[in-house]
Amino acid sequence: MKIGRSRWKPEVEESPFHLTGRGRIAPMALASLTGMTEDPRRYASSHPLIATRVARLRDASTSDEAFRRLVDEITTFLAFEAFGDLPVTSVAVTTPVAPTRGVELAVAPVVVPILRAGLGMASTVQRVLGPSRLCLLGLRRNEATLESEIYLDGLPADLRGATVVLCDPMLATGGSLCHALSLVAERGAATIIVLCLLAAIPGIQRVMSEFPAISLTVAAVDPELNEHGYIVPGLGDAGDRQFGAPTW
Repeated sequence: MKIGRSRWKPEVEESPFHLTGRGRIAPMALASLTGMTEDPRRYASSHPLIATRVARLRDASTSDEAFRRLVDEITTFLAFEAFGDLPVTSVAVTTPVAPTRGVELAVAPVVVPILRAGLGMASTVQRVLGPSRLCLLGLRRNEATLESEIYLDGLPADLRGATVVLCDPMLATGGSLCHALSLVAERGAATIIVLCLLAAIPGIQRVMSEFPAISLTVAAVDPELNEHGYIVPGLGDAGDRQFGAPTW
């Protein structure tokens, strides 16, 4: 027997793949910031414990070790928000007092960190989920075109029916995430959930216009990108701040 919470589904055109969508609505007044019919900030968490950690994440004086710890903590909060609609199955449980019923997840999601920065989120997501599968996806941005290029494709060839969780700390132009979403969708994923630490409004616009039925949950939303395609005010390079800058 399967039981689960009801899902909110956005009114969008039929997609060639079946996805479920659920936005996180922050208590902010809507503003005509973009060409979207909804405020991109609606995808940001409104939790104060996330906000305080994001402030420390942004701080240039935060050490690599502290940064990694903050990534872990924020991702934990985001995961609990984002996974509220995962289907569950009823199971028998025996307590020290009496038999009862409980639930366990009905799916074992495929967790896909976009390398390398997404690695810091992936282990946290797997810890929260329990049974899951880790598949790596390496994308690098072409600094001339600001578009992404694949250097490692560890995704299964067949994702039909799978729940896929994409971990991408920084949603800037949206190029890398859209590339990843295309790969996952083309291989048949049934449900796609995206977790980001920080997202810029232009990136959200692009992703949600191309993939309107995904579930997107982010810790914070910034207004713009600079001429290099970096999030402003941002937090710097999430990969470098977790694992150190390349020295070669």
